[in-house]
Amino acid sequence: MSGISGPSTAPDDRLIDAEEDLVPTPPVAAARRTLRAHPALLLLGIVLAALNMRAALAGVSPLLGEISDHFHLAATATSLVTTIPLVFMGVASPLAPKLARRFGTEAVLLAALVLLCGGILLRVAPPVVTLFVGGAFVGTAIAWLNVLMPGLVKRDFPERAAAMTAVYSTAMIIGATASAAAAVPLENALGGWRGSLASWALLAAVAALLWVPQAVIARRGIRHGQPAATPARPTATAPVGPGSKATADPDASRLSRTPLAWQITLFMGSQSLVAYVVIAWLPTVFTDNGMSKSTAGLIFAYSTLLQGVGSFVVPLLAGRMRQQRMLAVGVASLMACGVVGLLVSPTGGAWLWATLLGVGQGGALGLALTMMVLRARDAHTAARLSGMAQTWGYLLAAAGPLVLGAVHQVTDGWTLPLLLLLGVCAGLATLGLGAGRNLKV
Repeated sequence: MSGISGPSTAPDDRLIDAEEDLVPTPPVAAARRTLRAHPALLLLGIVLAALNMRAALAGVSPLLGEISDHFHLAATATSLVTTIPLVFMGVASPLAPKLARRFGTEAVLLAALVLLCGGILLRVAPPVVTLFVGGAFVGTAIAWLNVLMPGLVKRDFPERAAAMTAVYSTAMIIGATASAAAAVPLENALGGWRGSLASWALLAAVAALLWVPQAVIARRGIRHGQPAATPARPTATAPVGPGSKATADPDASRLSRTPLAWQITLFMGSQSLVAYVVIAWLPTVFTDNGMSKSTAGLIFAYSTLLQGVGSFVVPLLAGRMRQQRMLAVGVASLMACGVVGLLVSPTGGAWLWATLLGVGQGGALGLALTMMVLRARDAHTAARLSGMAQTWGYLLAAAGPLVLGAVHQVTDGWTLPLLLLLGVCAGLATLGLGAGRNLKV
């Protein structure tokens, strides 16, 4: 994974803007060389941004009951609280590369953190509509972070891509764990669910402050209206120069017709679907079977914490293997065993089921992120593959909480929803057998 750039790329390929077949303009390239001379600052910025990539979502799940009761929402409507952010995580993903091309990765990442902060605060405003509009802003912000982060890691830490993927994916999970564990205590301390949810705007604000100097430095020397990046190489279908008109990128078109790219995309989407169903409904499954809200929140936080084990270990293992097929089957099997446990004895073995789900989910996430790099021939292909996988993957994942919430409402139980989730785990293992082959897109 140390040599992800191809021979035909431009001299500044290792300074490419995230998620597009671009190279930075000379002022941006010079600024990024300056930034890369301070890797500790870059690392801290990546970690703080990653901490925010799940915290605003995970902190909602233990409070869904209170939110539902406050607004008198049915189960299907309640599921929209977690579904709407996921929809916008998919819909807004294609905007990230276009914005990065125009303004630069650092500036867009800063904007995403500011938008996240605003969305969190809007979500707790009194009218019920702001709960959903704020969720859309939160999903959009997280989408941009999701898409930009892999390219940022590949660009700034090209020799340590697997290790840095493990670091930032683990930071994501730590943020989610802290949010889930603190949700109920913060609710009690701050006088309700609104105070609990709003408190995570502070973490986004701190991360945004750290990215201000990086965004300013990266834009230094660029005149108003000038883009931050230009096409990496002229082609017959994408000419450059005065009066030229670029057409659709043929490489991106070929990618969408590649079975391996779709296997990676659907693997990403399926593991995300399982993850966000668990985020949305696991505490409710426990409380519906007689467990106290505080205990359910604690077990959910424990499961989220254990995702860090899988997300750290699995990418490191994947980077040392020619094929990752058995890793994919292994993480899918762990999740399937956890779902079976919830069917058989939801509360009796809750800690064990939470362990299996947590390690499996973290491993599946880390493997999905790593395969986007391992299956690509060069950095530009990896960038396009990441954008494709996250756009369609999160749109697929958005269906999970909504569909299972609707099935739960119709059947007034969790048996059929959990059986459907078990089927997704089986599909994930099958997709992993394809996506884990030693092939290149």
